[in-house]
Amino acid sequence: MGVEGAGAGKVMHGMLKTPSGFTLMASDTPEQMEHTPGGNITISLSGDDADDLRGWFAALSEGADVTLSLAVQMWGDEFGMLTDSFGANWMVNIATSQARAQA
Repeated sequence: MGVEGAGAGKVMHGMLKTPSGFTLMASDTPEQMEHTPGGNITISLSGDDADDLRGWFAALSEGADVTLSLAVQMWGDEFGMLTDSFGANWMVNIATSQARAQA
């Protein structure tokens, strides 16, 4: 079943899987919703590969506004937040078992 009209060329559900098991999902903004580039979304990377996720956080941090440094939080996971150089918001969460082993 195809989509017709203004939304015909837009992505409803897009998904990327990395070789290390991360999944990143995204979609275009539907016509009926207001579109504000950059700060209108937050992208979350979560998993238990602490080294890989720390690497992603470090790379995303270049030229970024780090709003919460990557550190073990009160719930036990290692977590950090930033707004990258393009204005997109990111959250990175490392699952408890790895966060405690690496802290």
